[in-house]
Amino acid sequence: MLQPVIIAGGSGTRLWPLSRQLYPKQFLPLVGDQTMLQSTITRLKGLDCAAPIVVCNEDHRFIAAEQLRLCGSGHNGIILEPCARNTAPAICLAALRAMDIDPTATLLVLPADHHMQSPENFVAAVTCAKKSALNGELIAFGIKPNHAATGYGYIKSAGTSAADNPQPISQFIEKPDLKTAEKLVASGEFLWNSGIFMFRADTFLDELKTHRADIHRACLQAWSENSTDMDFIRPDHKLFGDCPAESIDYAVMEKTQNAMVMAMDPKWNDLGSWSSLLELLPKNGDGNVEIGDTIGLESSNNYIHAEHKLVATLGINDTVIVDTKDALLVAHKDQVEKVKQLVEILKQQQRTEYIHHREVYRPWGKYDSMDQGSRFQVKRITVKPQAKLSVQMHHHRAEHWVVVNGTAKVTIDNVERLVCENESVYIPIGAVHSLENPGKIAIELIEIQSGAYLGEDDIVRFEDLYGRS
Repeated sequence: MLQPVIIAGGSGTRLWPLSRQLYPKQFLPLVGDQTMLQSTITRLKGLDCAAPIVVCNEDHRFIAAEQLRLCGSGHNGIILEPCARNTAPAICLAALRAMDIDPTATLLVLPADHHMQSPENFVAAVTCAKKSALNGELIAFGIKPNHAATGYGYIKSAGTSAADNPQPISQFIEKPDLKTAEKLVASGEFLWNSGIFMFRADTFLDELKTHRADIHRACLQAWSENSTDMDFIRPDHKLFGDCPAESIDYAVMEKTQNAMVMAMDPKWNDLGSWSSLLELLPKNGDGNVEIGDTIGLESSNNYIHAEHKLVATLGINDTVIVDTKDALLVAHKDQVEKVKQLVEILKQQQRTEYIHHREVYRPWGKYDSMDQGSRFQVKRITVKPQAKLSVQMHHHRAEHWVVVNGTAKVTIDNVERLVCENESVYIPIGAVHSLENPGKIAIELIEIQSGAYLGEDDIVRFEDLYGRS
């Protein structure tokens, strides 16, 4: 039985402003109703495999767990990377986890942010390559290219790139310039490196130890000191932080003598830019991809995402327009690869729009920061049934809660009361308080904060169901 490993780290900056540091593209429903993570899990249904091991960032743990729950998927552990160290350390942690479950485990490593229009071709390729992986080969899955892409690495097999079984790898080429990419595709001898791999866990660990003993040693030490918390497994923060950052390609695949490539054509797309979504999604008669409330006149070949209000275009062509509650992107479709540079500017200016959306998800629900000034902030808060916010207090702000839907159980300085629809309650500065939803429908309330400092770090938690400090 295969052990899927889903790599769900990464920030997805090229799809800003939808993708943010605290809510990156793998957790977004970019194609259809499922998120990218959920789609990755769904395409495993054609394979005989165990529940997945998921590797993600500490900041994304509750999002990942909730999306697994919503799509009805169990898991064999959600491993939380204390810091980003690229794919080789992430896969090493997953391999160690898999060995704890089954010393003979064969891993199928999948990025969480890919789209496949023909997942049955993926299933067929994995099934075909499984025997080679069981025999100790390390399989990279290559995509038959349909254009000269500069955003992918390329793989050349020692056999034919059209072979229907794994072939030895003769050459890796990192992301080329356009002229080189055109030559590679024209030769018919190269495949895109999809970032999908399959190998036995023990084989991978042995190869990593041989070629990058420093990474193997650091991960092994961090794993030996791991701790568990609900669904989550945390390697030791300091020990993992000492691990070098390296991709699996550089660390293992380009060095091992046992690398093989399996060609496949699942109509694959890594959704790495807005132009890729423009190419992929259904279009109207003018060639526009229109999501949300949009009206266009004499406008063609545009990607328009209207999240919360009408977006009207007049005489606009070949443009990407993405509107969210707190940011608007307008870009020529030939320039969208530079969105990452825009995000860097936001970071340098210390703006929050690259970190999170106006609407922020929490394990208990979500909040939307609707308005704010120098000494006040207004939030719309949604609390899921049976969920509870932490027992907390604030040094610098008071809060006023107005319940607009449902019934909240509110505790202030050990005094408990029910606050029903159209009722309100005041929490003074320094009061120890909590909010709980004891009912079967979501609570919605308006929170008005007032005080000298309104940052999220002005929270002193005394109790928390979700292990936050």
